[in-house]
Parts: sequence; C-alpha cells; structure tokens
Amino acid sequence: MATSAAQTYLTPEEYITLERKAIPDAETVRSEYVKGKIIAMSGASFAHNLITANISAGLHSRLRDSGCVAIANEMRVSTPSTSSYFYPDVVVVCEEPRFEDDVFDILLNPIILIEVLSPSTEAYDRGEKFMHYRELPSLQEYVLVAQDKICVERFSRQENNWILTDFQNLDERLPLVSVQSELPLREIYDRVTFPE
Repeated sequence: MATSAAQTYLTPEEYITLERKAIPDAETVRSEYVKGKIIAMSGASFAHNLITANISAGLHSRLRDSGCVAIANEMRVSTPSTSSYFYPDVVVVCEEPRFEDDVFDILLNPIILIEVLSPSTEAYDRGEKFMHYRELPSLQEYVLVAQDKICVERFSRQENNWILTDFQNLDERLPLVSVQSELPLREIYDRVTFPE
C-alpha cells in the first residue's frame, strides 16, 4: 500500500479516536501511526490486492482446523513498546487473539505478518515498519512479497536473530514454520501479470 507522510502529530489516543470515526466513511483515507506521526495509506494496485487475496485465501483454507486464523487488510496491529499502529496486508494470529481494548480492532499478538511490497512502501516495509514489528514478542515470521516479480522473503525469529530465506521460483513453497504450513509460490502469484 502506498504511503505519504503527513505533518500532523497526535497522541495515540487521538489517532485511535480519529481512525475509529473514519472507518464508516469511505471518503477517508486509512492511516498508520508511528510515534506521533500519521502516515496516510493510499490505494493499492490490482496486483497488490490480488496477491493479498491469494495469500489470505490460501492461509484461510490451510489454517481452518489449526486454532490459527488469517485476516487480510483491515486488522490494525499495535506495537505498544513503540506507541505505533499498522495495517499489515495479512495477519495470522493463533490461539486467543489479544486486543488493546474492548473494541477488538487493535491486535496485540500476531504470529505472522505479511506485507506485499509497493514501490512507494518497500523501504518503509523493510526498514522502519519491520523495526517496530520486531518489538512484538508473539511475532515469529515476517514475510515480504514482491508484486512486480517472483520474490518472496521470509524473516524467521530464532531467539534474538531474524533469519532471511528468499524464494524466487514458482515451483517453490513458502514454509510458514510457526503455523506448520506452507504456501506454493504458484498460488501466491496466481493470475498475477508482471510488467514487461
């Protein structure tokens, strides 16, 4: 999803109030919140949305009887230690989801976070956003998926380190060890057309 930094600074409480009021309003742009800074999220490309849907559908069917669930696009995730809020493209949570409050729209304990990369967000997703995500004790795997070529990168937590494994062939399968499952890259990229 594309981002554009705004110059507005709010408290976390002001941000949440603003976001919750904006949800019913289709005219309002969704935003992430990083240490007081609002980052507006613009619309995503067809390929971005198709890849997100493919991943979500694939995980939904594989996790059906596992105690885990995959959610796409609209699940806000908080990193309390950094006072920040994000909208990952796909979130996987296992066991009992924990939420910030009784509105149940801010998840605290994802086990997997997946971002589909856009030209305008790639550096943010790899850098600052991943730095915040690493603060989540529950997070075991972080996956970045390119939309303009076949390339999936999985970062897996091993004690205090994050180990990178990448996949660049449609015949490969993305292992998601934390949920004992895997997704074929052919399924992730189903019906995606790459630029010439």
